[in-house]
Amino acid sequence: MSEETGVLIVGEIENGGISPTSKELFHAGGQLASGLGQPLVAALLDRDESDCAPEAIAHGASKVFRVVHPLLDGSNVEAYVAALEQVCRHVKPSVLLIARSQLGRELGPRLAFRLGVGCAQDAVGLGLDPSSRQLLVTRPVYGGGAMAVVRIAGKPQIATVRPKVFASAARDEGLQGEVVKIPVEIDASIVKARLIQKVSSESVGLKLEDARVVIGGGRGLDGPEGFRELENVAHLLGGAFGASRPACDAGWVEHSYQIGLTGKTVTPDLYIAVAISGASQHMAGCSGAKVIVAINSDSEANIFKEARYGVVGDWRKVVPAFTAAVRELLS
Repeated sequence: MSEETGVLIVGEIENGGISPTSKELFHAGGQLASGLGQPLVAALLDRDESDCAPEAIAHGASKVFRVVHPLLDGSNVEAYVAALEQVCRHVKPSVLLIARSQLGRELGPRLAFRLGVGCAQDAVGLGLDPSSRQLLVTRPVYGGGAMAVVRIAGKPQIATVRPKVFASAARDEGLQGEVVKIPVEIDASIVKARLIQKVSSESVGLKLEDARVVIGGGRGLDGPEGFRELENVAHLLGGAFGASRPACDAGWVEHSYQIGLTGKTVTPDLYIAVAISGASQHMAGCSGAKVIVAINSDSEANIFKEARYGVVGDWRKVVPAFTAAVRELLS
């Protein structure tokens, strides 16, 4: 592709509006666009004519490319790849950012293959090479044991961005922008899978990824009973509780509460890690916390290297004492 210009955000639409993860992309993309001296633009693909383009403009897009097609229902990744390929050949962006959502983690690499370029998955940091002005992507490697900075060959430079790494872009209703409709052709025969049924589980209380205070438990709790105590503490603090993968794999907690490389990413003001060793795979999901407090009986546990404050002791004694102190402060 030649004469590439602009940072293109693929905005996902949820409940008639821009998804929270897409709003984070507007923040990240705006920084890159400013550094490159190029415009920030957005592509909104949907099956219906929902009026969400003004929201994208309010979050910083100077131009919104609107694509509407009946096959773009949120589950047909093949249809999204075909449509977005046509958008890219029309827009010719220099950088393309996609949220690493259920759709985005499949969309990014497939689109990159179609366009003959590279794609960096699970970005936790974005920057620009001072000399070449190429996109630099920081991403976890070796199961989260290390971070690599990669440079993407070819254009557009595509990256899928981990949710909660960037703050949401500020909304400014005074911003002006242009909406351009792009007609696309999608052959129904390319869709190899279809959604049979969608089952939604009712979410009770504060969402883990939105909580300002998160208390997480690990394998050291030795069973599901300990998580009931953590849930009580989280409720007192107005937060949410989560778990490491070993605790979820053991069946003590549902996997929807998992924090880590293969779970959810949380960025609370306070993260309390109870009986969690601090393996790199877990820390990949909570390292963005402003303050980490560790409670562990093993003074050599890796979690103490990551924590600002630490308590060496048996959680069975520390957590009840902490709970009592919180109740006293709140009374």
